[in-house]
Amino acid sequence: MSITSSIPVLQGRGATTLSSEQDGLVLERPGEKLTIPTRAIARVHAEARSLTVELRALAGATPSVHRIEDVSPAAAAAFADAVNALLPQRVEDVEGVALVDVRTFTTTWLQKFRRRLGRALLGCLGGVLALAVATAIAGEGPTPVGGAMFIVPLGVMAVIGIGLGVVCVVPWFHETHRRRHGVTVVAVQTDEPGTYQYTDSTGTRVFAHPSTEPSVQASYDPRDPSDVLVLQDRSARFFEITLGPCFLLAGLGGLAVVIGLAVMMILGKPLP
Repeated sequence: MSITSSIPVLQGRGATTLSSEQDGLVLERPGEKLTIPTRAIARVHAEARSLTVELRALAGATPSVHRIEDVSPAAAAAFADAVNALLPQRVEDVEGVALVDVRTFTTTWLQKFRRRLGRALLGCLGGVLALAVATAIAGEGPTPVGGAMFIVPLGVMAVIGIGLGVVCVVPWFHETHRRRHGVTVVAVQTDEPGTYQYTDSTGTRVFAHPSTEPSVQASYDPRDPSDVLVLQDRSARFFEITLGPCFLLAGLGGLAVVIGLAVMMILGKPLP
C-alpha cells in the first residue's frame, strides 16, 4: 500500500523537511534530497520533538536511520502513526539503505577549489595591472612607462603559469590523499548518459561525470559522502605531475622578476 499525501509535512531544524509521496517519503536538507521508498522503511518513531525513520536491514545488521529534529510533537506523532499504518508487512529481507535515492546539490571539493583558484588568479591579474600603473606613475627616469608596458604581459604570463601549475599539482595531491583516506567504490552508469551512482551509508547517490564508460572508480569523503571524486588512472597523471611543478616554478619566477623590475624602476635604479 502506498503512502498518501494526506500525511502532514514536518518542518524541522536547519530548513529540513520530511513529507510523503505516492511511494514513500522525501527528506530534504539544504543541498540534499533523499527519496525513501516504502519498501525500505521498517518503522517510524516519534519522540517528543524528533522523528526517526528506521530503514529495513538484513538479519543481524544494524539498521540505518534518518532523523528530523525540532518538529511539532503533535505533527510528528500523527506522521508516525499514519506512515506505520500504511507500511507493508515484511515478507523478505531487504537492505533498505540500498533503496534510498540521494540527490546532492552541494559543491564538491574540486568545484570549490576551481572557484577559489579562479578568484585568486583574477586577484593576481588585478595586482599585476595595479603594479604596472604604480610603476608608470611613481617610477623615476625615462623608462617607467615602457617598463610598465613590459610588466603587464610578463605578469600575465607568470599568473597563467602559476594557474596551470596549481591546476596540475593540487588536484593530484588531493587525489592521492583521497585514495589513502577516502572510501573507494565502483560507480555504475545509470540509464541517463553521463550520470553515475554509488551506495554509501545513507543510500544510493547520483552524480554527473563526462564519461561513456559503464563504470568508474570513485572515492568519497567518509565525513561527507556527497563529496565524490572520480579517480584517474595513475598513468594519466604523468604529464600533470611532470609539467605541473615546471609551470608553477616558472610562474613564480616570472612573478618575482616582475616585482623586482617594478621596485627598481620605482626607486629609479638602473636596470641590469
